[in-house]
Amino acid sequence: MFREPPPKTHSEKRPLSTPTSHADLDELVARKQARAIDERALRTLFHDARTANGFLPRPVPRALLERIVDIAKLGPTSANSQPMRLVFVESAAAKERVRPALSPGNLDKTMAAPVTAIVAADLHFYEHLPRMFPHAPQMKAVFEGPEKAELAGSTARLNATLQGAYFMLVARGLGLDVGPMAGFDRAKVDAEFFPGGTVVSLWLCNLGYGDDTKVLGRNPRFAFDEIATVV
Repeated sequence: MFREPPPKTHSEKRPLSTPTSHADLDELVARKQARAIDERALRTLFHDARTANGFLPRPVPRALLERIVDIAKLGPTSANSQPMRLVFVESAAAKERVRPALSPGNLDKTMAAPVTAIVAADLHFYEHLPRMFPHAPQMKAVFEGPEKAELAGSTARLNATLQGAYFMLVARGLGLDVGPMAGFDRAKVDAEFFPGGTVVSLWLCNLGYGDDTKVLGRNPRFAFDEIATVV
């Protein structure tokens, strides 16, 4: 089974040499630019990719799901909080547990998808900060306690959403198609899959090898000037 090499610990990380001249700076920037992914990769992740509305009748290997998670977890989160939690719904019995929560427009495609990921956030992520952020274990106290619940909740949801986006891009990068959905009853999903109350669902994401005959054309996107301001 494929495994990513273990990441360096905080104490093992070493920055690239600090530039001392324009030539050094140019060399450092050139080295960073050389890391840029090529056009083919960009097309796979963005330009050619579409939301999957149907899937081919092929399962997604467990090893591939594990590899997606192993790569996606490397993306940055606040204080390395890593609050995303995933439930991969594969079996017919598990799909029946999801069925009552689905909106009519998402029912058939979700029941037929090889895998449906429940992307969720752990509201008590801070319990793990002494291990995940070992050089500053005091960060746990920033989020711990009833009076910090709102801050902990917003931090969990924000960073789990970031991780969920990493997860979908990695899935695309490894040859799968994704179909994220917000059309479901979160309370029902949480009661069924996260009864403890400390983990909350964010969205569902169907995964598999997409049926391209069911893909819709790309909808309009805003222009740069409608999105961004340079000041």
